[in-house]
Amino acid sequence: MPLTVITVTNVPPSLKGDLTKWMQEIATGVYVGNFNTKVREQLWERVQDNVGNGEATISYAYRNEIGYQFDTVNAQKKVADYDGIPLVMLPSSLDTASREPKLGFSDAARFRKIRKYTTPVKNRNTPPSPYVVVDIETDGLNEHENTIIEIGAIKVNQNQIEEFEYLVHYDKALPKSISRLTGISQELLNREGMALSTVLQEFLNFIENLDLIGYGINFDIKFINRELAQLNYPLLKNKTHDLMRTVKNEKLFLPNYKLQTVLKAYGIEEKVPHRALPDSKLIYKLSTKVNKFWKKFNHE
Repeated sequence: MPLTVITVTNVPPSLKGDLTKWMQEIATGVYVGNFNTKVREQLWERVQDNVGNGEATISYAYRNEIGYQFDTVNAQKKVADYDGIPLVMLPSSLDTASREPKLGFSDAARFRKIRKYTTPVKNRNTPPSPYVVVDIETDGLNEHENTIIEIGAIKVNQNQIEEFEYLVHYDKALPKSISRLTGISQELLNREGMALSTVLQEFLNFIENLDLIGYGINFDIKFINRELAQLNYPLLKNKTHDLMRTVKNEKLFLPNYKLQTVLKAYGIEEKVPHRALPDSKLIYKLSTKVNKFWKKFNHE
């Protein structure tokens, strides 16, 4: 099993006690251990939840170009992902105007700074940066031959969540395999479906210029942009984030990376209904549990 090293500074004694159950303290605040990925992840979550005002770092073997991965909590040095390679980001030596002096701060100012760097990772229901989670249902997998039959999305902004859900009018024979998978029938599309041009215009108004989150989002974007191009509408230029890519980087040994498998791996037991809005809600729940996504997107 790969070697893991965790270093801590100014952390509660109870956290050190937890670490010594699995690791050996070879120097003050330096813990070394051999254990599987699940134990490592649980230990690191324990560190993040209980580090308080202290600092912590973790380093472990990893399948990337440099052979290891690392992370930090409350440290001045941050981890920056550069095309899958972790780099150490140092405070800018040129940004003297924004740098705080070491002395002379009131207790209130020090408290604000501590809160800025120690927001609990597990408290993830109110993201600081708004974004939109997107999912579509289609009548096939080829964006050049198939079409969108449903678009769902949720806009997450602090404590407010807005929902978007439209069925699309369909003038062909819906494949039975799609009906079985989604529960969407030809009759439902005929009765409740809206013109695709109307749906896409409403979708553009809904997402504005916010970042778009999805699971395998390139599939959704290709379909949407194909339809936008045919309607002479502006193509999507929003920044996108693919949770699947991040999960593959964070959970290396899953049997597969289907959404249902990944949800279970992160403790979400709900079934994927293959409907656009409910799937969007599940992807949002997943986004709050994928550590590397949350830290990167919310600049923790």
